[in-house]
Amino acid sequence: MPTSPDLLLPTDPGVRAIARELYALAGPQPIISPHGHVDPALLAEDQPFPDPARLLIVPDHYLTRMLLSQGVPPAELGVPSVDGSPVETDGRTIWRRFAAHWHLFRGTPSRLWLERTFSEVFGVDTALTPDTADAVYDEVAARLAEPEYRPRALFERFRIEVLATTESPLDDLAAHAKLAADGWGGPGGRVVTTFRPDNVVDMEFDGWADNVARLGEVAGVDTGTYTGYLDALRARRAAFVAAGATSSDHGHPTARTLALTADEAAMLYDRGRRGLADAADAETFRAHMLVEFARMSLDDGLVLQLHPGAVRNHNRRLYARHGRDVGGDVPHATEYVHALAPLLDAYGNDPRLRVVLYTLDEYTFTRELAPLAGGYAALYLGAPWWFLDSPEVLRRFREAVTESAGFYNTAGFVDDTRAFCSIPVRHDVARRIDAGFLARLVAEHRLTEDEAAETVVDLAYRLPKKVFRFGGSA
Repeated sequence: MPTSPDLLLPTDPGVRAIARELYALAGPQPIISPHGHVDPALLAEDQPFPDPARLLIVPDHYLTRMLLSQGVPPAELGVPSVDGSPVETDGRTIWRRFAAHWHLFRGTPSRLWLERTFSEVFGVDTALTPDTADAVYDEVAARLAEPEYRPRALFERFRIEVLATTESPLDDLAAHAKLAADGWGGPGGRVVTTFRPDNVVDMEFDGWADNVARLGEVAGVDTGTYTGYLDALRARRAAFVAAGATSSDHGHPTARTLALTADEAAMLYDRGRRGLADAADAETFRAHMLVEFARMSLDDGLVLQLHPGAVRNHNRRLYARHGRDVGGDVPHATEYVHALAPLLDAYGNDPRLRVVLYTLDEYTFTRELAPLAGGYAALYLGAPWWFLDSPEVLRRFREAVTESAGFYNTAGFVDDTRAFCSIPVRHDVARRIDAGFLARLVAEHRLTEDEAAETVVDLAYRLPKKVFRFGGSA
């Protein structure tokens, strides 16, 4: 259906009028997408997208996990298996099956994003129902056959200024090399990488010891010792910086940090390599490595992003059949004040360091996160993420953190998506929510209209560009 111009804006007529003016400033701003999971090969190769189902449904675990909760297994939606079991391969069948369950998404962000993707990206205003499934499929498929719907053409149309993807230190960065050769990547480029070392840091990650050995091979450094391991990580960080990276990303189960001595860390590392580390050892090593990475960031300038609070692969049967990142993760309560103290004691007051902190536990917004960000030079608050990426939580986030952290200790919106075509609609939702929040402050005579106008553009564009050091911002 066509998008209302007042989508998500306040219902009070006077406040809505102010919000319209603010959104008119924020809406057209270029998109800075500093954290996400789009495959860089998509833009490097610039090939036509596959059929609508493989573009919009199969890779989107927001969608497939909802249907799983109602008894539709991911295999019937085309999600690839890791155990060799068969999955549906016909795109139209997948699409029809999804449309038959479209009612499950009433009131969810997923429905909002997908309907706006249909309308805003593909120009399809036919409402999706079981009866219209084929018609919508055919309309989207027809668009995908046009050159204007190739990835790079859409990138231009979406007004994306910078898109950061996320890669492991074991990645050869070949896609980013091609992007750089084509004038799209490299330092200061339009598509840059992000250093995500979880698979060589987390001893509970499947194949950790093998990954560490592979890290040594890729870096050309012997990782048989802890000192060599650190040298290999520094070497790979340097390669990522050369490929345009401005940040690292760390998806730890908790926010715990810990400063071990070099000897203590070496003993723990050796225990892990010999397969003798237990869960407590793994948590201790992860905590120590966050402090090490903060120290490395002082040397190479990478912004440190911390995304704690997810119990990975909670649905064990789903993981066994389909692997990681297919909707089997669940948030859990996360503590920050004591957990971050060792890192903040060491580097929290050093303005050269930037730590962007996220949460899946919104109850910490007021109690922990806003006071921390409002009290340390190195800390910024990342946007509500993943399970919290919704209009309701985006509003609550502003209400909860602004009183202690203000606007300028936050880092702008991140879409955190693998769904390339949803990027503009997700950013637009955040801009509408911020316009509404600022309009209320103006209506309450807490901000002038000029201040709100400047702030709404800062939140949409200038702050993420500055915090994540795009364009040389320091």
